[in-house]
Amino acid sequence: MTTAALIHALLDEAYEKKTWHGPNLRQSLKGVTAQQAAWRPTPDRHNIWELTLHAAYWKYVVRCKLEGGKRGSFILKGSNFFCRPAKGNLNEAAWRADRAILEGEHRALIQAARKTVNSSPTPRQLRMLYGVAFHDIYHSGQIRLLRRLQER
Repeated sequence: MTTAALIHALLDEAYEKKTWHGPNLRQSLKGVTAQQAAWRPTPDRHNIWELTLHAAYWKYVVRCKLEGGKRGSFILKGSNFFCRPAKGNLNEAAWRADRAILEGEHRALIQAARKTVNSSPTPRQLRMLYGVAFHDIYHSGQIRLLRRLQER
């Protein structure tokens, strides 16, 4: 398997393709309602909604680094974690819109990754790409745990 094929497989499996390890990020979010996404195990912990946007943000950061651009143009104000749901915005439309941000950032990252791995990627670029895939898997596990905790 070439480096390019391996990177593509990692990104695909971490986000949306069938995996051996269990649900990927997209599968972990499947069927989650706005109410479930907003639930917190305690007031000082992140919820599924915030983890979703956190994953989108770091896909954006890696894409910017691959493309040589500066950060600062993410669709939402702020960085890293975004408080969700926004005040008075606990509804399915808002939740769908924020999931669409994740989807869009993933698609943009895939395009940037293709360009990068088809040229001469640096070791740093390759580490960022597999790192963002592992990041998706890590947060998939957190989301699955939050879903299970809600069933108690």
